Formats: sequence, C-alpha cells, structure tokens
Amino acid sequence: MPGSSERGSGSVLAVALVGALVTLTAVLVPVLALLPAHQSVQGAADAAALAAADIASGLIPGVPCDTAARAAELNGARLAACTVDGLIATVTVARTVGVFPISSRARAGPAP
Repeated sequence: MPGSSERGSGSVLAVALVGALVTLTAVLVPVLALLPAHQSVQGAADAAALAAADIASGLIPGVPCDTAARAAELNGARLAACTVDGLIATVTVARTVGVFPISSRARAGPAP
C-alpha cells in the first residue's frame, strides 16, 4: 500500500512538540520569576542608599551604613557593600532567590 510507511508519524510529531513545550516551560518559568525579584532588590538598594544619604547629610542622627543595612533588611535583602563619600552614599545589596544570587547597586545624595 503506498504511503502506509508514514502511518502514525503525526502522533510522534505531536509527542515531540508537547515534550519541547514542556521543556521550554520548565526552563522559562524560573527565569521569568527572577524579574520581579530583581525589581525588589533594586528597590531595596534604592531605599538603603536614600537612608544612608539622609544620615550622611545630617537630616537624621545615626550611622549611615548601619541604617542602610537595616533598610535593606526591611526590604528583604542584605547589605553587601556601603561607602559614604561626603554626602553621597553608594550601596550594594544582595538576595538569593532559589540558587540565583541577585544584587543591585544604588547611589543617593544631594542634587549636583
């Protein structure tokens, strides 16, 4: 019978396509879940830098990097680095999501 050797090839193709779709989903979902986590870490870095700059400017009393560490902690991250140069505070905060380390850096101070 002509064409009988191709019988069932559509089923094999459908199984292969479903397998590829499942694999692609399994890879993309964790990676896409990191996007909101990165935004959260960036927000923590911004808050920590602003807190340190407020202290450095004398607006409120305290130690700039200690306050930055507390602000980062309240936003779900940890302070990785903090430097204060005059009135400019530069901080780096980090957080681990699953097995992925995420870090962000921010600077704050008076307008130039």
